[in-house]
Amino acid sequence: MPVDGTHSAVRIFISDRTTSNPVLRELTAVVVFVGLLGVAPGLVTADTGTGNATGAGLESQAGQSVPGPEIVELYPDPTTEGDRGEFVTVSLPPGTNLTDYELGDQQVTVSLSPTAVNRTDANVTDTTLDTAEPAARRVTFSTDPGLTGWLTDRTVAPLSDSLELANGGETVTLRRDGEAVDSAGYDQATEGEVYNTTTGGWESLGATDRPVVTAGPGTVEAFVLPDEPDRAVEFLDSATERVLLAGYTVSSQRVVEALVAALERGVTVEVLADGSPVGGITGEGVAALSELDRSGATVRVLAGERERFRYHHPKYAVVDDRALVTTENWKQSGTGGGSNRGWAVITGQAPIVEGLVETFRADLNWVDTVPWRRHDPDPVEDTSVAGDYPQTFEARDLPVNRTQLLVAPDNAGERIRAVIEGAEESVLVKQVGIGGRGFSLLQAVLDAAKRGVEVRILLSSAWYVEEENRQLAAWLTDQAAAADLPLSARLAAPGDAFGKIHAKGLVVDGEHTLVGSVNWNENSVRNNREVALLLSGQAVGGYFTEVFEADWQAGDGGERSIPLGIGLAVLAGAVLALLGAKRIRFDS
Repeated sequence: MPVDGTHSAVRIFISDRTTSNPVLRELTAVVVFVGLLGVAPGLVTADTGTGNATGAGLESQAGQSVPGPEIVELYPDPTTEGDRGEFVTVSLPPGTNLTDYELGDQQVTVSLSPTAVNRTDANVTDTTLDTAEPAARRVTFSTDPGLTGWLTDRTVAPLSDSLELANGGETVTLRRDGEAVDSAGYDQATEGEVYNTTTGGWESLGATDRPVVTAGPGTVEAFVLPDEPDRAVEFLDSATERVLLAGYTVSSQRVVEALVAALERGVTVEVLADGSPVGGITGEGVAALSELDRSGATVRVLAGERERFRYHHPKYAVVDDRALVTTENWKQSGTGGGSNRGWAVITGQAPIVEGLVETFRADLNWVDTVPWRRHDPDPVEDTSVAGDYPQTFEARDLPVNRTQLLVAPDNAGERIRAVIEGAEESVLVKQVGIGGRGFSLLQAVLDAAKRGVEVRILLSSAWYVEEENRQLAAWLTDQAAAADLPLSARLAAPGDAFGKIHAKGLVVDGEHTLVGSVNWNENSVRNNREVALLLSGQAVGGYFTEVFEADWQAGDGGERSIPLGIGLAVLAGAVLALLGAKRIRFDS
């Protein structure tokens, strides 16, 4: 964090981030604070006001009420030997004087004043609270500040190691001048996870809490696959300064060639993928990442200790000052246009691009990723088959009223559910599958149907999900018939338009369109890193509705129809169509 202008701070922290040994990671950490304007060492702010004596709240300089100090996190059971790095995070309002406060359990009470702890390895990156800002700031008090600071992005201060948090559960109390101002308790601790007192649940250490990023009116480019098989590679080819590529799997040789060519032009290339995707990394994937690594790209995979996400599953790329977000993996069947029906959007909206850069940095630079050259997976055979498909839908530049960047598990599930709950006319869902009848987003869709909203759900008919999708579609049909709901569900019948549905698409009221990697199951919204764009505007909604309509009409044996918006373009090419449909060919 930046240091407030009222302080001068120097942080010297040397660590070996290539080793999994926490002792070797933390070689030394020294924090020196100078020029504190003559303020005593325990003061967290330059404000000379008194702290909160009762925890009932403070009043800021602007006259706004500020919550009093409170315990917000407990980390009782680290994965380290001897539980090194236990910590307690406290929310502190401006003006808090640490010398007045203590933390304790049933056995011992310790002061929060830095001078009360005989340590030199604290790494307090910023304990300055802006007194003009009413919001409280959080400080993590750790028994091993150097280790905690390296593992997290928290503001860290030292805590006496005589306070030992019991793995079996206990209550911790925050006191001011001996009087309790807050307390927090937990039952059996979960190893390597942080107890969040607000939610009452355990979270992975290092879990991000990214907000929804919003951009105002702008223009985006929308396209679908397999109709535009070259567009993703062309986007990578346009790089002049940087490429940040995030994916679940990366195996397309065309993508590799585009990135290697960018490196040769002096472009910075960084790649982050999952180190253990379902079924394993294919031989093509191993070859692709190895070639990128040898060519000078930074290549890391989610495979290290303390993985924060079950899978690194997003599909996006930042190229210079633009970003591509898609539903498809960086492989021939996906972004290569070889099989999948996928959705994609390219945007240059600055807040969205910057939000993706911040997400990429937060994911790439934590301890749960490792350099590709240190990862040694057993390659598996690639069983996917690429085909030839017509270009029915062309890419379009379209206006949007608003774009929102959603990420899971931080905020995507809640925001998507809110959009569905706000539906007034229609909900279109296109998914590989849905993770059970009780899945929260499906329940939101059923509730929308009960309000009279027209709902259509199109599912994949690929062999690996066909049976369960047929059962779900039949159950949904029964629910609709029993309650007379405006709800329909069917499986896609791709014909010659595409190989299988892989899109994770949603269109609400023809106005709000979701494009990204979020599958409709609890693992995706709660455990995976996912990225999606929620685009508001009738133009984008209309484009993806046209694609949905064409695929819907062909579902379950129906004949594919061309929507009116595409009809004129098709009619203009009728003569060519009589001679044989224009097809796009790809390497297998």
